[in-house]
Amino acid sequence: MLAFSFVFAGFLRLPQESAISPADTAWLLASAALVLLMTPALAFFYGGLVRSKNALNTMMMSFVSMGVAAVLWVVLGYSLAFGEGGAWIGDFSMAFLAGVGLEANGTIPHLLFMAFQGTFYIITAALISGAVVERMRFSAYVIFISAWGLLVYAPVCHWVWGGGFIGEMGALDFAGGAVVHINAAAAAVVAALLLGPRQD
Repeated sequence: MLAFSFVFAGFLRLPQESAISPADTAWLLASAALVLLMTPALAFFYGGLVRSKNALNTMMMSFVSMGVAAVLWVVLGYSLAFGEGGAWIGDFSMAFLAGVGLEANGTIPHLLFMAFQGTFYIITAALISGAVVERMRFSAYVIFISAWGLLVYAPVCHWVWGGGFIGEMGALDFAGGAVVHINAAAAAVVAALLLGPRQD
């Protein structure tokens, strides 16, 4: 929604001499929308895998991931993941999206790049919910994904996509195999082992 609003709003016209490609922008807008739609789909999938008494709670874990992760990404996550920091973690230079606007970031607006990367953070947090359903209270899950997002996801994202040491070694992670899937799987396994069997 945010991405569409800044592209189509008449008062936010891009500079005439811009490196921004309309085709690349349209492609990334569509891609961001599709990645964002994965979270509600995951909610319905997880809701169908559990007992009926826990279906609503399970689905809400995925949906609340959208809200919590989106806010954390804007406030601090994007800066920690893509800030100029060092090899291990970014800095606070883009906290609250300071300096993130419609200027070109490659051939797309910087704000769109931030939103697209945020959708991966959202789906990664939602993926973990499948391992903690019927094991963790809803409020504890919110605290867990908040802490995990800033302490685990943002640094790993920086290592691979944000100019960190793994990216500097030449690693290419086009679809999030390391940042999304391995990261979520490791968090899910650790959480499931620490929490123990599912409860009635």
